[in-house]
Amino acid sequence: MEKPGRWYFESLTHDLIVGSILEEIVYSGRTRYQDVQILRLSGFGLCLVLDGKTQSSELDEYIYHEALVHPALVMHHGPKLVFIGGGGEGATLREVLRHPGVEKAVMVDLDREVVEICRRYLPRHHRGAFDDPRAELVFGDARAYLADTGDTFDVIVLDLADPIEGGPAYLLYTREFYQTALARLNPGGLLVTQAGSTSPVNHTEAFTPIASTMASVFPSVLSYTVFVPAFGGPWGFVIGTTDRAVEPLSADTVDGLLRKRLVEELRFYDGITHHGMFALPTYLRAGIQAETRVATDQDPVFVV
Repeated sequence: MEKPGRWYFESLTHDLIVGSILEEIVYSGRTRYQDVQILRLSGFGLCLVLDGKTQSSELDEYIYHEALVHPALVMHHGPKLVFIGGGGEGATLREVLRHPGVEKAVMVDLDREVVEICRRYLPRHHRGAFDDPRAELVFGDARAYLADTGDTFDVIVLDLADPIEGGPAYLLYTREFYQTALARLNPGGLLVTQAGSTSPVNHTEAFTPIASTMASVFPSVLSYTVFVPAFGGPWGFVIGTTDRAVEPLSADTVDGLLRKRLVEELRFYDGITHHGMFALPTYLRAGIQAETRVATDQDPVFVV
């Protein structure tokens, strides 16, 4: 077998890296906020990489984006107004707009250049979602937008870069930000955020502090996890709600709601998948229960 010419390596932790065969550097540059690469990796296809961290790949982006969006939208009694923080590829917007009942989706991304790069190089990610008449695209700080707007939303979806201290998104994982977001939710509303790795190796770096921080603000919090190959392991999400005692839905209920709302068949998410995502392993349940750290603007606590 012929040896590959080049490899792309990515650090998952300070002592763990993963590697893929690098087939092509499609784009490489720096915006005002971050380093940006579009890489073609063997097995994964085109990948968006920001500041050395893979954000999505053609192979499995649907797993991440369906898992991020649909549980919260299905748990809501009928989402019409949705806010998206981040999500430069447009795939989160794509999944939100799969719900015909959504009348408006406001996507606020800090980095116009990243969105333009994704629109050009990752058409299979956004699939024209930016051109949907229900979509409103705003370039700016999602934190400032929610603080200043008079609008309220049924669901807030946060598809943000990891909370690296000093990075462009870490202040959107703090108690102060979640308090602002909670005030912009309509009664019965939900907020969902990506929450980092749930691997036994590093789940305490971001996932458990995020869950703890959200629990200090929201009346009810639910956590779940999926395996995303491009991320090198399992990945976590946390939902916060305006109501107390919100529980995961049954598999039959999820499937029934998807049919009722005329959501087209998905590649990853359905009732059985929903049930499995919320069945956390023991180490994660124990980690969430034991976690006491709360991220604030002054002390973000994250170590990713």
